[in-house]
Amino acid sequence: MNALTNYFRGPFYIALYTYREGMRRKLLIGFLVLSLLVIFGSSFIATFLDPSAETDIDLKLIKDICVSAIAIFGVLIAVYISASVVPNEVENKVIYTVLSKPVGRMQYLLGKFMGAQFIIMVNLAIMGGLFFMALYMREGVMPTLLLWSILLTYFEFLIVSSFTFAVSCAATTSLVPILGGLFIYITGNLTEYLKDVEHRAGQTGEWFDAMIGHIATGLHAVLPNLQNFSLKMQIVTGQPNDPPADVLIPNLLLYGFLYGLAGFLCAYIIFWRKEV
Repeated sequence: MNALTNYFRGPFYIALYTYREGMRRKLLIGFLVLSLLVIFGSSFIATFLDPSAETDIDLKLIKDICVSAIAIFGVLIAVYISASVVPNEVENKVIYTVLSKPVGRMQYLLGKFMGAQFIIMVNLAIMGGLFFMALYMREGVMPTLLLWSILLTYFEFLIVSSFTFAVSCAATTSLVPILGGLFIYITGNLTEYLKDVEHRAGQTGEWFDAMIGHIATGLHAVLPNLQNFSLKMQIVTGQPNDPPADVLIPNLLLYGFLYGLAGFLCAYIIFWRKEV
């Protein structure tokens, strides 16, 4: 038990240091402030809406804006922090001091990854908390559906951040991992369309068309489908206390955890081969 405690003590302190340093970064603070301004501005407009009106189009629009703001600024924060925690220390040569102490590469990576996840969770909680209070004050009902959405959104960010983290372990600057992380996020949201390519392929009977279909099938099986984590339409069109429909929460959490673990393992393999 003492050996296990001693092993995780190093990653814990590295994670704590990473969290403190990350929360002070001006760009991250800027993303958070902008997201809060968008959410607060939309909620401020909501106070002037007539609750007795026959249509709730304006309220749906505000919900749409707030959910989109959390998704956009949240993924920017996740990508930025995951892409910069390792390259910045390589560039500043801090990593050589850390690894010269009795801290293994796995412990170092685990601490950095945990610190990045703490930052993502805190920022997501702040943005989601403000939206939660705005909905509750507006509709007078506990928006439990939003809580489920925030939980699923974090696991969506976990997938993006883990693979961004893996790319950052092979880079010396944060620019390439940031671009890679955005590409991962965009690709993950387009994975659903590979089904259409798969269904349409092979209709002409040509070998090239059939090959495209097989490639689409393989990519759909391997790439994460980030659209599975979105409850946006249910939040916008449904009642705030409705249960999540057409989703299995435990399955999605396991899905996100396994992809996040796969991304972290890729990061470790890359970092293990890296000369530092």
